[in-house]
Amino acid sequence: MVVKSELKLIKSLQQKKCRNEHGLFVVEGKKTIEEVLKSDIKLYKLFAVDSEDFKIEGVEVNRITNKELSQISSLKNPNGYLGVFHIPKQEQKIPSDWILVLDGLQDPGNFGTIIRLCDWFGVSDIVCSPETVDCYNPKVLQATMGSISRVRIQYTELNSYLSFNTLPIYGTFMDGNNVNDLRLPEKGILIMGNEGKGISDSITQLCTDRLAIPQFGGTTTESLNVASAAAILLHEIRK
Repeated sequence: MVVKSELKLIKSLQQKKCRNEHGLFVVEGKKTIEEVLKSDIKLYKLFAVDSEDFKIEGVEVNRITNKELSQISSLKNPNGYLGVFHIPKQEQKIPSDWILVLDGLQDPGNFGTIIRLCDWFGVSDIVCSPETVDCYNPKVLQATMGSISRVRIQYTELNSYLSFNTLPIYGTFMDGNNVNDLRLPEKGILIMGNEGKGISDSITQLCTDRLAIPQFGGTTTESLNVASAAAILLHEIRK
């Protein structure tokens, strides 16, 4: 049995303000939990319906009933495993490679997919505007499939961050230069904008280059999904 106060705490972590207040976030799913446990992110508590099926050396697994799990899970069909972790402090490291900047991204699924893409393409740093969806949102975490533990993410005012930067800044636009015609450098900043509005005007003014993905089909499609566009452009910077 899990005490009511703990169930209430874990349930509250579905809200951003409560995650920030307590410095905790929730991860669901055995594989994703295992990925986070391999990282430097510190565990608060781990719960499993079948605690005998989830044994990790040095980690206490607390038994939880299906009824209790359904009360605190963000999933329609909880899969039996839930971990609560401490939110790591933002690291102010100087990146030595490409940096992905997100300007007002709102969809949790898109953000989670982009985090996973960065992990795949070896981009270790994502810098987000304060308006970007919280990276510890449950839907973001589900989409990352554990990649949240291998990509550094920080939130900051982009105008100041980009103004003091010395790397080339590549913004993504519908009317930009064809990315296939460009030779991209070994280091730089790639900016992806909001799903509906794109990159904000103030950030657009700071871009040193404008990129576009060429369209080969008809003109009926207005634009690419931002996560799909990110996949193409991350591939291009690694060519």
